[in-house]
Amino acid sequence: MANRLSLSDLDHLSTGKRARLYRMLHQFGPGNGTALFLPIDQGLEHGPRDFFANPDAADPNFQFKLAVEGRYSGIALQYGLAQKYYRQYVGQVPLIVKLNGKTEIPSDAEAFSACLASVEDAVALGADAVGYTLYVGSPAQAQDFTQWETVRRDAERLGMPTIIWAYPRGEAVEKKGGKESSWAIEYAARAAAEVGADVVKINFPTESPSEGSPKPYDTEKFSPEESIGRAVKSAGKTLVLVSGGEKEPDDELLEKARRSFAAGAAGLIFGRNTWQRPYDQALQLAKNLREIALGGSDA
Repeated sequence: MANRLSLSDLDHLSTGKRARLYRMLHQFGPGNGTALFLPIDQGLEHGPRDFFANPDAADPNFQFKLAVEGRYSGIALQYGLAQKYYRQYVGQVPLIVKLNGKTEIPSDAEAFSACLASVEDAVALGADAVGYTLYVGSPAQAQDFTQWETVRRDAERLGMPTIIWAYPRGEAVEKKGGKESSWAIEYAARAAAEVGADVVKINFPTESPSEGSPKPYDTEKFSPEESIGRAVKSAGKTLVLVSGGEKEPDDELLEKARRSFAAGAAGLIFGRNTWQRPYDQALQLAKNLREIALGGSDA
């Protein structure tokens, strides 16, 4: 089992960032330095289709209640939902405000998420972190880097931890093995570390090798454990969150969680896999994930 980064390893962080990360990693969630986050930014990113599987989840109170009762480390959502719904849950679960976003209506060929809120907005809402989607490899990445630089500077000034949703996107990525290939995921993790993220959210890599990937990824075969381990290592002194992606069978999801923690990931950020099911089932899944984060025993 790989060593997991702790706050003591992140001595480059400001006091404000360390205080907010401490709340999420030790005062909420599993409480042992790991994190379980519940994202609900899919309504903007994917539209209403994600709520067909569980219509109750279209009401953000469903996710907020789940985040509180499921003992999550934080809930991540866009500014508008945070402004409208967070007030009654203040102090019960940490808030992560997504600063940028887009709809899925245009093609991802030149993917770019424009900022819809500022770090100052997140501070005013009482957030403990901000989220930013960075499309690594998109033709629009120069614009993305410039926009991110403003977010990074504001976050440093205000002591706000930053979480980059590091997503490989664009035609060039698809020609080089695809957005979930080992090469692309490792590159995205490294890119987030290089541009100054405090935490990076990545997808679990697919089986390798992937046709079209740059050498040596086009011939190197990594096991699932090796693939996620390499991605975590690529992030260096940046905490890694592993994403759940689209809903999948429970046994596969829980195995992904085990492999992620064994590889040294700091936490999980599972959305649709959690709330696209009835509330009692979602609550049970949260308990199962917390047990894995705690090494097998809930507390």
